[in-house]
Amino acid sequence: MLLSHLPNSLARVTFLLWAGIGTIVGTGCAKETAAPQPTVAAPTPAAETHLVSSTLIGEYPASVLAGRVATIPLAGALVRYPIRVYRLTYTTRNTDGNTITASGALLVPEAGAQPLPLLSYQHGTIRPDDEDRAPSYYSASSEVWSAVSVLASTGYIVSAPDYIGYGASKALPHPYEHAASLASASLDMLRATREFAAKEKLPLNQKNFLLGYSEGGFATLALHKLLEEKAAAEFTVTASAPGAGAYHKSVFADYILRADKPLSFLSTYVWVLDTYNRVYGINRGFAYYFNQPWATQLQANPFGPVPELSAELFAAAFRQGVLGKTDQPLLSAFRANDIHDWQPKAPLALFHGTADDYVPFFNSQDAYNAMRARGATQVELRPIAGGNHFTSATTYTLQAYAFLAQYY
Repeated sequence: MLLSHLPNSLARVTFLLWAGIGTIVGTGCAKETAAPQPTVAAPTPAAETHLVSSTLIGEYPASVLAGRVATIPLAGALVRYPIRVYRLTYTTRNTDGNTITASGALLVPEAGAQPLPLLSYQHGTIRPDDEDRAPSYYSASSEVWSAVSVLASTGYIVSAPDYIGYGASKALPHPYEHAASLASASLDMLRATREFAAKEKLPLNQKNFLLGYSEGGFATLALHKLLEEKAAAEFTVTASAPGAGAYHKSVFADYILRADKPLSFLSTYVWVLDTYNRVYGINRGFAYYFNQPWATQLQANPFGPVPELSAELFAAAFRQGVLGKTDQPLLSAFRANDIHDWQPKAPLALFHGTADDYVPFFNSQDAYNAMRARGATQVELRPIAGGNHFTSATTYTLQAYAFLAQYY
């Protein structure tokens, strides 16, 4: 599998803040043709049992949770309840439609008998060699260990899917930036969470919140769309706060392939191309996408460095096929992952740094414009002035929490 290479210094910058490591992606507008058939199956029926197993990871008092975020101003003051953390395994569908076992973390505040809302938290990018950052490991290097645990302690039952390719499904390739499987794996984790709550007699109210940054922002918006369009009878979205997601893949591709300045995220885009090449059955070799010696070097070492200039890394025929709108299989795959243009019903706030050079701000601006044009009345655009993909994480964390709390 072709993977991304991200500098370790960037990969650790924001783990305390659930920022994740860049989402990335790409695409270009295309002529109207039938999109390749997505190989992920439709969501499984609600009547089907999803929960396979549950394991208590640990119980954590409020003082311990506050200590984990001691370096973040005021974060410790949010801690209210002790929490219990479980590892759930559950069934979902892989991108080929086959049933697999996936996993995730479930964070439960010890808040007495009062019914609590569910919050689905979608994590940011995790490289396969950083496997222990997946939520179900609940390690100190994971996003759920710190900020998300504090969020749970304020009174949310948090469902945090690992996604396909991590945890119980780590033998499978992670379908990076593939909207359908990110959404379905997250939905099936919610279903498993509800089954666990019924089994353990955990009282739930009818509120459901969605949150995630970077790849998690993309997954959050994809899940919101899936819930409202295909699973509204099971879960009603109360409010959603995705951050810095690559929602407009088709425009992103043109942006990347036309760029004449260095782009620091090109190594991550390698992973996106590999995912779409595989999931949509395009099945081209590395040499179609990448110039030499990069094609050979990436095949031998997928974590090797790549140049930051688009024209140096990407093969001319590939670039022309996207920019000239003639590569219909790939353009159709990009369009299948455009999730910016639909009409959400629930309150939605799109957070994004205006100086984001990993996932440019236009992704959220385009989503806001398209949704408003379709008549969405409860969608907001929340620019983070001057923030890049990493420095925006703290502001996102605090503002997203405040946004969701309005509907608690």
